[in-house]
Amino acid sequence: MTKFKKKLIQQIIILLGFLYCLPLIGQENNSLIRLKVLKANTIDSLYIFGKLTDNGGEETHLKYLGQFKATNGQTYKVMTSIYFWGLSKHATSNILIYNKTNEYIGNYNVWVFDDLPVRLENGILIFKNKEECDKIIANNIDLKNGIPKQIFLKCQGKNGDLYNFTSEKNKTWP
Repeated sequence: MTKFKKKLIQQIIILLGFLYCLPLIGQENNSLIRLKVLKANTIDSLYIFGKLTDNGGEETHLKYLGQFKATNGQTYKVMTSIYFWGLSKHATSNILIYNKTNEYIGNYNVWVFDDLPVRLENGILIFKNKEECDKIIANNIDLKNGIPKQIFLKCQGKNGDLYNFTSEKNKTWP
């Protein structure tokens, strides 16, 4: 193998390593902007960070829904997050759970951002039905007994979407 080929392979490996690590930079940034929203403590205000354009980019929408005290004595804070990225404007949506000192507890990775709750009232997450769902179904998830391992958002009959809680203990970053 020639010196040129070796050098080219080294540069490709370095570039691939950099590209592999690039999302981690965004994740750290997400931690900082989430903390900023939690500290602002403004319920139902939408915060937008970054800029998504026709040429790509990334944008994060955060909405602090509020806090509640569970029957176990723990105080939890709830925030929704939608992260848009790329030319095709992909989105990752989460319901984020924090403790009273703004430490990340875990999340529900929500496949469709239309499935995010619209508000938190007295420890109950209130969801808006999607267009295609039965209009008489009200999806309200009671969190007062603690954070459930799963939430089910009913849509039609017995059909709906099931979301699992991922905690800090078995962390997969949202």
